[in-house]
Amino acid sequence: MGTNTAPKRRGRGAEPDRQHNQDILGKAYRDMLLIRRFEEKAGQLYGMGLIGGFCHLYIGQEAVVVGMTMTLQEGDQVITSYRDHGHMLATGMEARGVMAELTGRIGGYSKGKGGSMHMFSREKGFYGGHGIVGAQVALGVGLAFANWYRQDGHIAHAYFGEGASNQGQVYEAFNLAALLKLPCVFIIENNRYGMGTSVERASASKDLSKNGVPWGIPGEQVNGMDVLAVRDAGERAAEHCRSGKGPYLLEMQTYRYRGHSMSDPAKYRTREEVQKMREQNDCIETVRKQLLEGGMAEADLKRVDDEVKAIVQDSAEFAQASPEPDPSELWTDVLIEAR
Repeated sequence: MGTNTAPKRRGRGAEPDRQHNQDILGKAYRDMLLIRRFEEKAGQLYGMGLIGGFCHLYIGQEAVVVGMTMTLQEGDQVITSYRDHGHMLATGMEARGVMAELTGRIGGYSKGKGGSMHMFSREKGFYGGHGIVGAQVALGVGLAFANWYRQDGHIAHAYFGEGASNQGQVYEAFNLAALLKLPCVFIIENNRYGMGTSVERASASKDLSKNGVPWGIPGEQVNGMDVLAVRDAGERAAEHCRSGKGPYLLEMQTYRYRGHSMSDPAKYRTREEVQKMREQNDCIETVRKQLLEGGMAEADLKRVDDEVKAIVQDSAEFAQASPEPDPSELWTDVLIEAR
């Protein structure tokens, strides 16, 4: 599944360990860069009128999903909100199929009928983007319930934003997950702004990682701009769930560089604030510097950049060449007849 193929960590200090960390950083760099370049291209296509409806970009938050996906095992599930393109790519969904879906073409993962917010790939363990704020959290607990019932050892990752963290259904989901000790990792992607409202103005809870305390759900705050910190926290959460101890809550402190959606001018924050985050905390640039310090050549990084650029350009060309779905597709994937 996408980025979940990273080898297990070894001890620290030896030469093989340094190379091991370089390999992990190299993969993280490539995966995060793919998400960012893909999202930048999606923004361009939206501006050209080739993507309709809503479009929420993930630019700035790439380290969260890439770091967490490193901890997945075959059979684990991912479910998230409408800011979902990065999660699709991280779980291994092809850029061609994702971009074709964004543009409403038959070559998309949902045959052009789901668009930005409602893509799905059971084969990759990705159970959607969801447009209703917070609704995916309860569905994620449902996935975890199925794992618990089957005793298959799998865990579910349920992502949601800080804006959704105060939804009533989220706390109902916490209650059931804790009651039955379901293998679910709750991941709050706290990018500081729920649409146009800062989290400081919207949440009485100032440490969202403690929101599960009434139900006995352990949690921790994580630097969501540091892909290795995310990976390490994800491993702790996964071990907790797989050992039968129940759910775990991670608050990823991250930041989105673009507006809430493509229609958001983001006037509720200053350009200086965004620029400061880009210059001091950018997750991709941080890993790039680490790779160079670890001995990777600029030419090697350039090859990765070129590879990613080619993949994204190919996805855009494929999407525009793929035909729109036939009107008869309106009647497909609507009903499953069970026997």
